[in-house]
Amino acid sequence: MSTSSPARHRGTPAGRKPGTVAFASYIGTTIEWYDFFIYGVAATLVFRVQFFPGFSDLAGTLAALGTFAVGFIARPLGGMVMGHFGDRIGRKSMLVVSLLMMGSATTLIGLIPTYDSIGIWAPILLIVLRLVQGAGVGGEWAGAVLMAVENAPAKRRSLYGCFPQLGLPSGILLSQLAFLLLTEVMSPEDFAAWGWRLAFLTSAVLIVVGLVIRLRIEESDEFNTVREAGQIEKLPVVEVFRRNPMQILIGSLASIAAPAIGYLVSVYMVSYGAATLKLPTSTMLWILVSVSVAWLLMMLAAGLAGDRFGRKATFAVGAAVGVVWAFPLFWLVDTGSIALIVVGLLGITVANSIMAGTQPALITQMFPVRLRYSGSTISYTIASILGGGITPLLATALFADFGSSAAVSVLVAVVCLISLAAVLCANRRILYAEEPASAPAMVKPAHPLAEGSAG
Repeated sequence: MSTSSPARHRGTPAGRKPGTVAFASYIGTTIEWYDFFIYGVAATLVFRVQFFPGFSDLAGTLAALGTFAVGFIARPLGGMVMGHFGDRIGRKSMLVVSLLMMGSATTLIGLIPTYDSIGIWAPILLIVLRLVQGAGVGGEWAGAVLMAVENAPAKRRSLYGCFPQLGLPSGILLSQLAFLLLTEVMSPEDFAAWGWRLAFLTSAVLIVVGLVIRLRIEESDEFNTVREAGQIEKLPVVEVFRRNPMQILIGSLASIAAPAIGYLVSVYMVSYGAATLKLPTSTMLWILVSVSVAWLLMMLAAGLAGDRFGRKATFAVGAAVGVVWAFPLFWLVDTGSIALIVVGLLGITVANSIMAGTQPALITQMFPVRLRYSGSTISYTIASILGGGITPLLATALFADFGSSAAVSVLVAVVCLISLAAVLCANRRILYAEEPASAPAMVKPAHPLAEGSAG
């Protein structure tokens, strides 16, 4: 890839400066993850009653979480479509499209009548809009991280690449605060009846903010170089499967653990704390707020570590921490002690932060620029389905079947082992895509032990 220097960026338009682009990517992904996660919180708190009233508590919870998982089904389709056009016409336009899709669907969810009003059409509409959300977020991640990574200085790709990832804990933080505020200022009856809708309708305002920011940024030099050289592929999604199958396999498997942990903490733990530990919902939300703040700081540190010690090595450490901490997590959470719950969740979010902080630069640089949007999106969406989409649902079912949190710990350990094994199998040829001579040159690390450390 092309190198970057402070001198270069002094003459760069504001819409292409690394800091500006990274901040825009962060704000946009924060808004989109807010949209995505308020659905998850509402699924555990409200949707069981409002949209599946005839079900038992367990069946209703599984049904509500099932609609949460449905959003992941649409991710590959949305990701492939946006990956195709992102590699053909540009990253920026797809980021605008994804933001509009996510925001519009979220706002409309806040307007859906309940089952008592329109019967079976209520859950049907909920599922349709959830599919739109999934399609929108399917192309979001790759576009945001590519804008950040491709505009970053060569030796700071992990740091700048982690900014879109900061949108994950930030989105969780905003979604928890939104529900905390609503549950504090209104009665449980009013919140369940109509108050929860306000969190979804707020998305209409956030769409405007996100669009203003995203429309100000410009395409990266790397994509423009490929486009000007006439290297745009006609069918990038097809070509990336043909030319980079191992990168897709390794990238997908390596990316499983981070979303699995993220959704376990942000979605499943709310339900687990209320139903199993008998803690007030507001208590669990406040715990997640405190954890999310630390999550942000840890992810930034992981981005710095990826540039300093190498992305592959740093990512592997995060996956190993996830394996080791899988059982202590629930040992601490099951005590019911607020302080120990926080410690347990902080430990597992350390694992998530280390992996997620280095993941953007690690995965995106496996693919050549002309196929990068497609390859990155496919890898990420496959991992999100296998790791994130089914984790809250599977964790709920495992706990109900075995009656023990140990089964959920095994689930966490297994997904982290998968990611650890995948990244350890990634050699230099897989980690660094080869570009045609006329495309931007790759910058590779000089020392084998630093593999993955340079841009």
